[in-house]
Amino acid sequence: MRTELCGIELEHPIINASGTFDAIAARRAFGDAVLERFPFSAYVSKTITPAPRTGNPPPRLWEEPAGMVNSIGLPNKGLDGFMDGDLPALAELPVPLIVSVMATSAEEFAPLVESVAGRAEVAALELNVSCPNVHSGLIVGEEPGETAALMTALRPLTAKPLIVKLTPNVAEPAAVAIAAEQGGADAVSLINTIKAAPALADGTPWLGAGSGGLSGPAVRSIALKQVADVAAAIEIPVIGMGGVERGVHAAALLGAGAAAVAVGTASFRDPLAAARIRAELEALAVDSPAPSGTA
Repeated sequence: MRTELCGIELEHPIINASGTFDAIAARRAFGDAVLERFPFSAYVSKTITPAPRTGNPPPRLWEEPAGMVNSIGLPNKGLDGFMDGDLPALAELPVPLIVSVMATSAEEFAPLVESVAGRAEVAALELNVSCPNVHSGLIVGEEPGETAALMTALRPLTAKPLIVKLTPNVAEPAAVAIAAEQGGADAVSLINTIKAAPALADGTPWLGAGSGGLSGPAVRSIALKQVADVAAAIEIPVIGMGGVERGVHAAALLGAGAAAVAVGTASFRDPLAAARIRAELEALAVDSPAPSGTA
């Protein structure tokens, strides 16, 4: 089950999706047992932004029969708060640390990348490109030209792996992935949540921000299609995610071309879901060994 992602050795291919598993809160509640039974082979932090954010107004969650719509709004301590407070705690995790960062322009991204990548505790960065560019008004991750321009600005700032998190809310995610690769990205991850706006019977929006992002089993087939399309279009690794609840779901994403699989919404219901998924994936590998003469 050992694998490699952008030169980072992983014990197995199951990692977490950013913002879906609070390792610091879990350790506060359960102590060092969290470290001893850590379910992921790498940990992706919650997204940090240049300045602190309080997040969106409540309500922030809506349950669907086969998923969840969230409108959390990326609450975080900002760069300084993360570096002084969260990073030392996350550095104690027994796996490589990937830090997710987001900003509204290359100028704002640059100090995030330089500061975070400059720390030895950080193995890689994930670029959350779901925010509008303040200069153009375009969503960086929805427009290939914007993605390429961002990578051109950020790639020279660090030799550490840069992973671009793609949105599913475009007609051709592969085009954005190609732009990221051409700009120097080391990997891409997908899918992020799908735009959704749950409402009450009278049409009143439920979420405090009006809309949010759908995740969970409801998006699984979309994720599988987009991961397959992107993996076929680029040479750099793909981290697949979207509705992974069982080992067979992880195996399907790996079969579609993903190098690693992220577990997200399942961890809200069961913090050790990733450990179960990993065990099921290992059992599938045992039951279906590689043909003779292959690795």
